[in-house]
Amino acid sequence: MLTSARALCLSVVFVFALAACGPGATATPSVTAATAVATPSVTPTTAPSSGPKVSQSDTDWGRIWDGLPPGIPSIPGATPDENAAGGPASAVFVVQDGDAKVITTSLQTALKSAGYTTVGSMDPLEDGSVVLEMTGSPDGCAVQVTASPTGGLTTVRILYGAGCPLG
Repeated sequence: MLTSARALCLSVVFVFALAACGPGATATPSVTAATAVATPSVTPTTAPSSGPKVSQSDTDWGRIWDGLPPGIPSIPGATPDENAAGGPASAVFVVQDGDAKVITTSLQTALKSAGYTTVGSMDPLEDGSVVLEMTGSPDGCAVQVTASPTGGLTTVRILYGAGCPLG
């Protein structure tokens, strides 16, 4: 379980990082961008030539970017899960001894500060997973974060909707 200080630090980092992605932002935090996980069984399409060169994938949840915007940092204490299973995702991380509820609550706070609105409950599921779904601007922008505990690791899978700005 995360300590209060670590949880607060996580929340503060995400608030500043995601606020930089919101409307009117002019600075990008100097944090390492998240690494996307690709799934070879999905046929990606590319973004328009005038935009970023990031592919998109179709999921049961909807069409997503196969990466995250440069202003969204990796989760403190998390490492990219290079062997992630479970289908396409914009990014997948693992956190040692991470608490699923603390991670999603911190992300929810940061996304709210960046202008996103929560769509639904964040009650833990039977397996301890917590799902955060939010919408943002422009219309059609949606983000889903699923934090799933497995033993001493928590896997965080992020789906960043294709309707969201990437750059």
